[in-house]
Amino acid sequence: MGEDVDGHGVDRSRASLLIRRLAVLTGAYTLASAGIAHAGDAPDVGSGKCQVIKFCVDVGVSDETGGSGGQAGGSQGGGDSGDGKVECKYTKVDPKPPAAWPGWKGADPKKNDVYFYGCTDGGQNDPDGFVVVPLGQPPVPQVDPRVLAQRAVDSMTLLGPDIASPRAAGKYTVGVPIWMWVNQSATTYGPNTASATAGGITVTATAKVSKIVWTMGDGASVTCNGSGTPYTSSQDMAESPTCGHVYSKTSAGAPSGKFPVTATSTWTINWQGGGQAGQLTEVRQTNVQVAVGEVQVVR
Repeated sequence: MGEDVDGHGVDRSRASLLIRRLAVLTGAYTLASAGIAHAGDAPDVGSGKCQVIKFCVDVGVSDETGGSGGQAGGSQGGGDSGDGKVECKYTKVDPKPPAAWPGWKGADPKKNDVYFYGCTDGGQNDPDGFVVVPLGQPPVPQVDPRVLAQRAVDSMTLLGPDIASPRAAGKYTVGVPIWMWVNQSATTYGPNTASATAGGITVTATAKVSKIVWTMGDGASVTCNGSGTPYTSSQDMAESPTCGHVYSKTSAGAPSGKFPVTATSTWTINWQGGGQAGQLTEVRQTNVQVAVGEVQVVR
């Protein structure tokens, strides 16, 4: 008690917010330096002393269990860095509240510990409060299913399109339709499924390519909502029914005499778990150089 909050290197405004929340959550257990204060009295945060409540959370100092991102005493969720995410943390209350503290709810203070669960964005609806747990058993951190969904995606091997046509070794002609298609596999097209588990929650994500955008190197762009249709000789000079392009000029003036073609796939990932569901998006690319010439007329 009486310890300088600023001595922990904690921003005074954050310490003020936490102490005010503690004062509200502990009800009448506030103690002013001159005597007992009323429950509605605001702590004297300006003094920089933790002297106005009967017990204090050591702000900014993690529980001795240490760890972060899924360990008690560490951070969970996003950081308080202006990105709209909320950083939440379990912090052990030491010394413990008195035995008469209502928050014990009948639990024996000699056999239990108290942790404060708080978030740092300052919102009124943050899930702040106290958690009573048996001695030596830190609370299990809450896990954001969206974080687990991204972990599942990161464990997948999502690659760019496996281009079957056009081929780098192919010879293409101005005015003749090119059929574009890709080979399908779990890593280049999907479906690709993976799961991630933490804090008793399992999230399963399934990824599949929803579209491929082809930039053809001549200024044209073609969006295909599927893998494309493989060409067969019986199609002769017909255009692809699903994904194709017709060049109107040769690649002679392009770097290396070939058009740089890029196929960009959009992976749509649906996930569910922990009582939630959502969708994520990933983008991958593959490049190929395509030579386009003119019809050679034999006389």
